Amino acid sequence: MTLPSLTPPTFSDVAAAAERLSGIAHPTPVLRCNAIDARLGAKLFFKCENLQRTGAFKFRGAYNALAQFTAEQREHGVLTFSAGNHAQAIALSARLLDMPALVVMPEDAAVSKMTATREYGAQVVTYNRHTEDREAISRQIARERGMTLIPPFDHPHVIAGQGTAALELLQEVPDLDYLFVCLGGGGLMSGSLLAVQAMAPHCKVIGVEPETANDAQQSLRAGHIVRIPHPQTIADGAQTQSLGEYTFPIIRDHAEDIITVSDQQLIEALRFFAQRMKMVVEPTGALAFAGAQAFSGEDDGAKQLHGERVGIIVSGGNVDLSRYARFLAD
Repeated sequence: MTLPSLTPPTFSDVAAAAERLSGIAHPTPVLRCNAIDARLGAKLFFKCENLQRTGAFKFRGAYNALAQFTAEQREHGVLTFSAGNHAQAIALSARLLDMPALVVMPEDAAVSKMTATREYGAQVVTYNRHTEDREAISRQIARERGMTLIPPFDHPHVIAGQGTAALELLQEVPDLDYLFVCLGGGGLMSGSLLAVQAMAPHCKVIGVEPETANDAQQSLRAGHIVRIPHPQTIADGAQTQSLGEYTFPIIRDHAEDIITVSDQQLIEALRFFAQRMKMVVEPTGALAFAGAQAFSGEDDGAKQLHGERVGIIVSGGNVDLSRYARFLAD
């Protein structure tokens, strides 16, 4: 079962999602850090979605999508596939809206994310990400059970919900010059672009990917969706192989650029968040900040962000503590 009459999302959908999420999603804080401002010669504004419900921005899109189900769809429930953050978001949203949920997760997903998904009430079906097709598995189960499939990023209602994070940031800090956004399948990026185009069209939006998972960067350069083999990176939330049919056109038409960072740069960003801002951030959640540091030209003295007002979406904070400890260790 699928949602009817899906059309590409617009800013009006983001605004409607904000109303739908009011009183449900946390209005996450925007934090500052004098040390990094001094280092980059800019003013950075960190939108802390690691403090969102389920620990990531994904709750916004999941709840916005499920809240629009018909009574019949709610009765049969929702199904998705996800490595973790979208899984938890769908599970909690389904519980809040009193409907069944099933999540197809890779068997090597972070233990904390799989455990949380089950604790929120969803049934979990595992698969081998290297030998099995999660989308094919999900479609088959959806057909058998009459469930509605809500993918992690390539869905208009999901995109609109994710855009509310940037919407909130721009309401609090309306005169941003740049916005850096992590980029996997493009749900957060495309939703953010819709918000920026309507509220701050002068603001340049830059997506940040792991350097080993640069399918979106390749797609932007090529002018069409490029699919890559399953990438290896510590940013498990950005291990997507391609952008989606809904997310790509928005990114192609409105993104300023897409840049990449290394896993080592992500680890350094995690240490910064822990040491200077006292926050637990997962590797994917650190992509935007690591990208801003790289873009600033610290290594060559170019200081491209000097004097600018820069938004950073910290997208999530769900990471196994043992793995996190290894990242922080010397």
